Amino acid sequence: MTKQSPMIGHNSGGATVTIEVRLFNSMHTKGNPEAVKEPLEYPAGTTVGDVFRDLKLPREELFLILVNGRDISPGLVGDVRFAHELEEGDILAFSGPVPYSFGYGAPVV
Repeated sequence: MTKQSPMIGHNSGGATVTIEVRLFNSMHTKGNPEAVKEPLEYPAGTTVGDVFRDLKLPREELFLILVNGRDISPGLVGDVRFAHELEEGDILAFSGPVPYSFGYGAPVV
């Protein structure tokens, strides 16, 4: 778990957020899918990076991060937005490399 973010008010001690985490492709097999079957509760100010580290997922296999269906990973190389703070009810998804679907000609997510 993380400490309280300096960005939230001084009287917010004990505030929490409840999030859902979903694992796709290799993250599903490398991570612990049982740990994310139920919503997770974290202290307010928790970041994507905090959850990623708590789940002990392999950074070298991280391909895509979605928050509420929105891509927050700008590409395979460069800044992955681990500092993005999560809010109540967010759905966080981590995916490994996306396999190519020959039959449909599109990636499968």
